[in-house]
Amino acid sequence: MNKRDGEGCSKQADASVNLSSPIIAAFKVFQQELDTKHDKYERLVKISRDVTIESKRTIFLLHRVTSVPDTEAILNEADAKLDLVRQKIGLIADELRGEDIYQFHRAITPGVQEYVEAVSFQHFIRHRSLISLEEINARLVFARTEKADPAAPAEAPPGTYVLTFQVTPSDYLLGVADLTGELMRLCISSVGNGDIDTPFQLSQFLRQIHDGFSYIGNTGPYEVSKKLHTLRQSLGKVEDACYALRVRGSEIPKHMLADVFTTRNAIMDPEEGVV
Repeated sequence: MNKRDGEGCSKQADASVNLSSPIIAAFKVFQQELDTKHDKYERLVKISRDVTIESKRTIFLLHRVTSVPDTEAILNEADAKLDLVRQKIGLIADELRGEDIYQFHRAITPGVQEYVEAVSFQHFIRHRSLISLEEINARLVFARTEKADPAAPAEAPPGTYVLTFQVTPSDYLLGVADLTGELMRLCISSVGNGDIDTPFQLSQFLRQIHDGFSYIGNTGPYEVSKKLHTLRQSLGKVEDACYALRVRGSEIPKHMLADVFTTRNAIMDPEEGVV
């Protein structure tokens, strides 16, 4: 078959397709639905990335509480940053209005987990307790104004409605699991600044979290079992710090404690590439 014959066959095939066929019309509808869904998915990925970045910045800010005299100023600044993060989560709620959240869950879960980690870290520093899922969701309520309808009378005021975003239990658990790594870093930095009480508080708190995750076992999300290993490592490092403080605290000058614990953890943790 030469080139002309091939072109003739393709033209005949195109001519044989009836564009008014109900099957073709149905597939065009499917195409439009899929394109709309993919566009929404990409927008959610971008918003989730912004939520992740701002939440990480909040966590970095909160780590300064061990080195400044006025911790309340740091916590208030973190409040302002978390309000901005919640505004971005409000954009996610706008995108998911009338949608099944689980169809787009993979797009938003990294940002939601990072937000849970940041807000729970701030809550622990302020209250020395773990924030609940209900407390997190209570802050994710957004008031919205309906767009003006051109056909409505000019004197008719625009209506308002309320949007809510619900953090799923799996995202909450995974965010709390990531929190343990930040608490371990808080422990080491606290020791470096001469605070020998915080490590013992953190050790008890981390044991309670570890016990809670142990009760979940294999019944929780798949990712929990992977993060449980990191949780145990963080708990072990904090317990080592408490042990050294209790046994050798009087022998080591306070300004050298952080260096001692950092070196000890590096030697004991070959999985991080240190031998």
